[in-house]
Amino acid sequence: MIGQRLEVRQGQGLVITPQLQQAIKLLQLSNLELEAFVEGELERNPLLQRDEGETGGEAPSEATEAAPSGDSIELQFTEPSGDAERAMDARSDDLYDDAPPGERDADRKRDAGEASEQPGLSDWSRAGGGGMDGEGMERPDTREATLWEHLQAQASSAGFSAADHAIALTLIDATDEGGYLRGELQEFADRLGVDLERIEAVLTLCHGFEPTGVMARSAPECLKLQLIERNRFDPAMAALLDNLELLARRDLPALRKVCGVDADDLAEMIAELKGLTPRPGAGFGGEPAQTVVPDVHVRPDPAGGWRVELNSDTLPRLLMDKRYHGLVSAGARSDTEKAFVADCAAQASWLVKSLDQRARTILKVGSEIVRQQDAFLAFGVEFLRPLNLKTVADAIGMHESTVSRVTSNKYVSTPRGVFELKFFFTAAIQSSDGGALHSAEAVRHRIKAMIDGEAADGDVLSDDRIVEILNETGIDIARRTVAKYREALRIPSSVQRRRLMKAG
Repeated sequence: MIGQRLEVRQGQGLVITPQLQQAIKLLQLSNLELEAFVEGELERNPLLQRDEGETGGEAPSEATEAAPSGDSIELQFTEPSGDAERAMDARSDDLYDDAPPGERDADRKRDAGEASEQPGLSDWSRAGGGGMDGEGMERPDTREATLWEHLQAQASSAGFSAADHAIALTLIDATDEGGYLRGELQEFADRLGVDLERIEAVLTLCHGFEPTGVMARSAPECLKLQLIERNRFDPAMAALLDNLELLARRDLPALRKVCGVDADDLAEMIAELKGLTPRPGAGFGGEPAQTVVPDVHVRPDPAGGWRVELNSDTLPRLLMDKRYHGLVSAGARSDTEKAFVADCAAQASWLVKSLDQRARTILKVGSEIVRQQDAFLAFGVEFLRPLNLKTVADAIGMHESTVSRVTSNKYVSTPRGVFELKFFFTAAIQSSDGGALHSAEAVRHRIKAMIDGEAADGDVLSDDRIVEILNETGIDIARRTVAKYREALRIPSSVQRRRLMKAG
């Protein structure tokens, strides 16, 4: 029978309070994002004030600070003791896989070129800007012009009609940072409602803009435009541009055949190509790059081990003004005003405590990572140990999601460079003799070192030979893994390296 009835059931569930959500959010913010968040809270909450570090003031303020300035941990590499606070722990689906840095950061490093011997962050970008001078006068904007601004200025003075100028601006907007036009011309014609021939005519005029080669649709076209300007474009050079894949493989006999030139002429043509710019837009400014500021400093301790310290410059220091709280509380008359003051006081107190807990959690996780990777700090990347989130989480008594949030967008300054905390989490490679596991990053570094030494030995190592050498040193690795690591390092195959060595 169908009917209604009332039942009472008892169960357990996890309810994340707004305060806990805020604490979790603060934990995964970078120092720049945290600074922006704190600025917003200072504007919204009248009871919050920034601790300027002044002493001798008579205003009674709460002494709790958002970050323990000067806190540090001296590591003697003993087993950790004590229970870590779990206030930040929560279920999370943002845990990253234990993939080596070269794989999980492939998108981030695609424009960085070959990996350096010490994979630190040392190339800082400086952004210009305006501002106010000492006399209160506004300084002129010294920011470098972007490629798009440079092209738009040329389009404005090119004598285009109103319609052609609109077409030129559309094509400029579709130009990427390298100076290449992205998109099909027919799509632009359909979007603007004009003939394809008119789009091509405007593009031809735009190809005369500076820098030479800009708004090309491919690398051969970009090089062709530069060769035409130098009056060096001929049928032989056209054939060379049509067969750049042969040049990449260093197949010089095939190139001589398709170009119809001898060895000396081909060498001169290749030298001519090397003098060109494959990315004409690279020399122009873009959006100002944010400088990486480390959250943790690691320094050698004179007594041995390492000293791990928080970077106090990145830690907001907030206080709740108790005197002002007392004044506004006494002056509140309506229930709405009293509720607003009480809410501001609760939010201010919780934010101060959350910032303090965030700083201590970062210090705890960073200290454990340094303890696990002390050999890397002392001897180099070849001694990087395999490490995952669970190992660190179990050692400090926290959940893996907490460790994941702490290591996201956080950086550590070490004697070997500045690294993201996620750099130290690498996959493990089995040992062929049953010994300790090997870090994937360390194995990748060893492969690069062996290939770099080929010029001195005069012998090119194949992937199979590299596997044999690694197996002899106790590293159990497959040939396809070696090939994957070699490609991640942007190292050509043994056949291509042998051709380069002969041409060389």
